[in-house]
Amino acid sequence: MKGGLAAEATGILLAVCDELGLDTRGAHLLRVRSNAVFKLRGEIVVRIATAPDALTRLPVVLAVARWLAERGFPTVRPADELCDHPVVHSGRVVTFWRYVPASGRPTTTQLGHILRDLHTLPVPPFSLKRLADPLAEVRRAVDRPSSVLTPCQREWLRERIDELTERWEDLEDAGPPVLLHGDAWIDNLLRCTDGHVVLCDWDGVAVGPREWDLVHTYHGQRRFGLSKADVDAFAAAYGRDLRAWPGYSTLMEIRDMYAVGIHIRNASGDPFSRRELPRRLDSLAKGDGSARWYLAPA
Repeated sequence: MKGGLAAEATGILLAVCDELGLDTRGAHLLRVRSNAVFKLRGEIVVRIATAPDALTRLPVVLAVARWLAERGFPTVRPADELCDHPVVHSGRVVTFWRYVPASGRPTTTQLGHILRDLHTLPVPPFSLKRLADPLAEVRRAVDRPSSVLTPCQREWLRERIDELTERWEDLEDAGPPVLLHGDAWIDNLLRCTDGHVVLCDWDGVAVGPREWDLVHTYHGQRRFGLSKADVDAFAAAYGRDLRAWPGYSTLMEIRDMYAVGIHIRNASGDPFSRRELPRRLDSLAKGDGSARWYLAPA
């Protein structure tokens, strides 16, 4: 395991699991992005959140996952038999989930179908955040004192975020608000060994315009290597093509900016974010809408 975030997360994992009497021998780090995710023996996944608002957000995430599972929606499930609430250690927030054995890569067709089903569900009968400002976390990351941004970068980002926020507020409503996954990228869809799919990583769950869940796939063609055929298949499965919506270009630019926030937040402790952040900032500053971006290796 490399990088400060991975090392920090491993220490937290060992301490929390020791407190709970869980065996960490053979613990495997699955990934470090907005969370450090470990697999333990006994088909348990431990997620260690890096976002500063995790403690207020994660109880709702667990509640939504339980609510969806009770309705038969294909979601990852909390490991309530081990710990049914978030655990705080050294300022990080830890949650426990049941492991889903995955085999092969899901398709954008499957993603389109599962999001269509999600968006037809009622809004859960408990308090959920409203997606009123999708760039709020990016704004906080830019404003937080750090050495990862130059003064010029920080000023440019603030102005650009303000501009995009105004354009977001001016977007036309395309329909009533729905239950959003919040980060509906294909990497958050797990293909099970029986071919079925399960949606994971509900950290961004909210109520808001369905377009926010849809744009991630279109953005995947713009930045992360999805093909036009992948996007066409997604649109056909969902039953709507976001490219026909007047707000499409604005939403794509907002998603571009959104995808920078995690690397601003993590760059001081994660080597991958330190390499990736300049690439993304450079393409945004140049107005390059086709530059390839990269995801941290699994």
